[in-house]
Amino acid sequence: MKKQDILRHVDHTQLKAFATWKDIVALCDEAILYQTASVCVPPSYVRRIHDTYGDELTICTVIGFPLGYSVTSAKVEETLQAVRDGAEEIDMVINIGDVKNGSYDKVEAEIRAVKEACGGHILKVIIETCYLNEEEKTAVCHAVTKAGADYIKTSTGFGTGGALLEDIRLFRQHIGPDVKIKAAGGITTLEEVESFLAEGCDRIGTSRAVALLKEME
Repeated sequence: MKKQDILRHVDHTQLKAFATWKDIVALCDEAILYQTASVCVPPSYVRRIHDTYGDELTICTVIGFPLGYSVTSAKVEETLQAVRDGAEEIDMVINIGDVKNGSYDKVEAEIRAVKEACGGHILKVIIETCYLNEEEKTAVCHAVTKAGADYIKTSTGFGTGGALLEDIRLFRQHIGPDVKIKAAGGITTLEEVESFLAEGCDRIGTSRAVALLKEME
């Protein structure tokens, strides 16, 4: 694939707990230069990024991150604040405990509530595949679809495992036609990026894609 064809699918990511403003500026400057799909950043930096860069880039942030077990009302308020601060895309973590309890109706209701709070902006739903079996992944695909989310996303990158091609294939079998796929977590080589895109992913969440492509210049 051509470099720009890859970069337009990349959410250029910096979610380390110790990320400084200097780190965020470097991320944003690279995103603008290389025209990535977005920057994915901690909520605490969204307003400052928006005030600094305006509409030069698309800001994505995370909700209920990384463990997902915040109550729904907290996730909704996080989302509302993120949108007020200038986020255009929201990556939320589901309540994995609800999945393990078989409470898929609660999972669906929470996704729907966060989607409503997005106010028309893009919602990506992180299901943290490393903790789920195939039956649970399938059920969550249905919940994500019925709740009206825009994307299903594999991983936070903070769990015990990351994106796997086999999970992308499973998603494609069980999500609705309007749901796109984002792979994230452990994607560190250009070959992996291309493999996930070839398998049908619309977005790739990684901190490495820009660096890898810069090395090719």
